[in-house]
Amino acid sequence: MEQARQGRNVAVFIFEQVEPLDFAGPFEVFLAGSNRGQDFQVYTVAEHDSPIIALGGLSINPAYTIANCPKPDLLVIPGGWGSRKEMNNETITNWIREVSDDIEIILSVCTGALILAKAKLLDGLKVTTNRSAIHELRNVVPTSTEIIEEARYVDNGKIVLSAGVSAGMDAALYVVEKLLGEDRAIEAANIMEYDWKRD
Repeated sequence: MEQARQGRNVAVFIFEQVEPLDFAGPFEVFLAGSNRGQDFQVYTVAEHDSPIIALGGLSINPAYTIANCPKPDLLVIPGGWGSRKEMNNETITNWIREVSDDIEIILSVCTGALILAKAKLLDGLKVTTNRSAIHELRNVVPTSTEIIEEARYVDNGKIVLSAGVSAGMDAALYVVEKLLGEDRAIEAANIMEYDWKRD
């Protein structure tokens, strides 16, 4: 365990028509698992600094843009209807691909997998997404990619992908466990009064 090291930066990417729980769930998990900010510094990042309108009209002010955000150690890519547009946004997919070289873990939630596919990061991996978007994912991943339809989340080492919405919280708790141990993940779930569903 690397608890002695400086806290990790957790960048949560947000975009127009993002699914609220896809980003807010993992945000809360890493916050709850941070030991009061000592082990994770969690922040939102967007392409531009203007407010982001999530599904349902929720307005979020991103803390940073992709041009000025602190160097992420972990990157969360959520889904939602807006992922269908962002997956074709080369500014975003290029940024994700560029920063991925130095990132410890990328966590995709729901249709965030579509964005990672377009960033060319899923070649040869085991992947999953929201059950209702499996066919969309199949259309954009390479033939070497294996889609695991029934998994709540899958771990490829550097890239962890989860199914829809609340599955992102389960996967984020798994990442906390992977980095800081089972006790920390259980503590985070208890702080949130969340019933952690392990895969």
